[in-house]
Amino acid sequence: MPLFNSYDIIFAGGGTAACIIAGRLAQADPSLKILIIEAGSHSLNLHHHVQPARYLNSLGQGHTFTHHNSVPSEALGGRSVCVPSGCCLGGGSAVNFMMYTRVPSSDYDDWEKLGNPGWGSGSLIPLAKKVETYQVPAGSPSVHGFTGPIKVSHGGRDTNIGKEFLETAAQYDKDRKTSPTADTNDFQTINVYGPWHKYIDSHTGKRSDTAHHFVYNLQNFSLEPSDSSNLHVLTNRRVVKAIFRNNCAIGVEYVARENGKSLSQPRITYASRLVVLSSGAFGSPAILERSGIGAARHVAEANVQQIVDLPGVGENYNASEHSDCLDGIFSGDEEAIKPHLKEWQEKGSGLLAHNSIDAGIKLRPTSEELEELGQSFRQLWKDFYVGAPDKPVAILCSTAGDLKNAGALTPSKLKTFGMAFYTAYPQAIGYSHITSGTNPWAPLRFDPRYLVDPADLAVLRWCYKRGRELARRMRSFRGEIPSAQPDFHPSLPISDASIGSSQTVLNESTASVNPTASGPVPIDAPKIVYSKEDDRAIDDYIKATVGTTWHSLGTCAMKPRAAGGVVDSRLNVYGVENLKVADLSIVPLNVGANTNNTALVIGEKAFLIIAEDLGISLESEQISKI
Repeated sequence: MPLFNSYDIIFAGGGTAACIIAGRLAQADPSLKILIIEAGSHSLNLHHHVQPARYLNSLGQGHTFTHHNSVPSEALGGRSVCVPSGCCLGGGSAVNFMMYTRVPSSDYDDWEKLGNPGWGSGSLIPLAKKVETYQVPAGSPSVHGFTGPIKVSHGGRDTNIGKEFLETAAQYDKDRKTSPTADTNDFQTINVYGPWHKYIDSHTGKRSDTAHHFVYNLQNFSLEPSDSSNLHVLTNRRVVKAIFRNNCAIGVEYVARENGKSLSQPRITYASRLVVLSSGAFGSPAILERSGIGAARHVAEANVQQIVDLPGVGENYNASEHSDCLDGIFSGDEEAIKPHLKEWQEKGSGLLAHNSIDAGIKLRPTSEELEELGQSFRQLWKDFYVGAPDKPVAILCSTAGDLKNAGALTPSKLKTFGMAFYTAYPQAIGYSHITSGTNPWAPLRFDPRYLVDPADLAVLRWCYKRGRELARRMRSFRGEIPSAQPDFHPSLPISDASIGSSQTVLNESTASVNPTASGPVPIDAPKIVYSKEDDRAIDDYIKATVGTTWHSLGTCAMKPRAAGGVVDSRLNVYGVENLKVADLSIVPLNVGANTNNTALVIGEKAFLIIAEDLGISLESEQISKI
């Protein structure tokens, strides 16, 4: 139960952005009564949140995530994919990979060009600086901040896998630069192999998330609502819908789970000044649709009476034995964790203060590689990438552990390293819609449309080949895991229509998997030659295994209403009053980076907008220090 029946501001969702906005408002105006309603639980000082290397083990546990299963897709061979989203106070910032990657500045400029004044790079980069304390030596004050709540560092230890990745890239890839001190997250740099930093405090070794640094650290904060604090948090409750009077939001209806399954009786809490939806790319559009805001078809299918026709809601879903590997930690093997736990507790360092990712690159193709990417990608290159030289096509990084089996609970003594890669601007644009108008835990009807566009498949195939060439040249290479590779059959005969259906030719290639090796191949070893049959094998493997990188956004897009937008540039939902959306769902166009940094920026920007709407006077010095 909330302490009060009415608050000034209610946040439906306690994710990354909500914690920033609510925490800063509570400090800026202590007279405000603020309520956060979070579907998940508290994350305060829990080891699976604050000890960084446990994040993959936590990923498989349902109590900190909501798992969204898509409709089966022909593009994935009839497969359904699961996309988790954070479900605890702090949202994604409390459960994600902690990868510190920032978008190209042109991404934010593109937002502003859509008709969103104040959302360009000139306005948002200062907010990215404001939120962080950059603990990496030689960080430039022109792009980094040094007094903000969120810490950014190398993490507890640099693994030899990351060092080998950079050393190998410097010797092998002469088309790109490599620097162990490069700042690859200055909003501009692409095609440079460099270190990748993390949302980890270098002094404590703890994850740096918004719950701990904007809410839990507030004076007089308590886990249960108390009259000694102006910011209250209700956990394990999910908002069903917003309540309106004459199209003005006056509160929310929410329910709690009972016995893990059944729903409690709905309760209503009122907001005298503002309701803010901050439940993410899945939760926020679902609340809107259950409130009667959305396309007529989708709300009618859930037996909800429409109050605002807003068709954009829910759319735009845009190693070797000496290797430093985290497989034992990832698997939750407490015996493997013990040696690292003592160092973390005493010094805040070591592999437990790590995410397995030390180095990476934001990739754009050379002219030769552009030909390799093929016809399906060529028009996209001309239309989207040529005029934006700061936009990467894909991101590739080394991992000191097996991310493919993320969260597996079976301990293994096998040490592995890998190459993780993903498209920076996938052409897949999907949707997420409700299936129930009253049950907020009902599964959503969701389709991310992965690989429907052949250009996305071409990029992933290119990344696989590049990553494999780097991996087999690294010092720790001792062979490839067959189950983690495409099913190449270089010795099998294949049909060749050009010489007649009754004849066959051998699939001549060098792509076969090498399960054991005494060491890496020479730096100047020939590249693997892939036949057309090999490319089909890679494509089949990608279709069978491709999954989410958890970066869901865009389903309540900040665009003009006529263009399918859901909120305006001040985050107001079209057609109603006193209702805003502030989370990654407002992102109008995709961003070429992990999304946590963008979520932080949205939180800071939304705080300024809401403070101004509420008449809270903020001096520039106050804004930088809050």
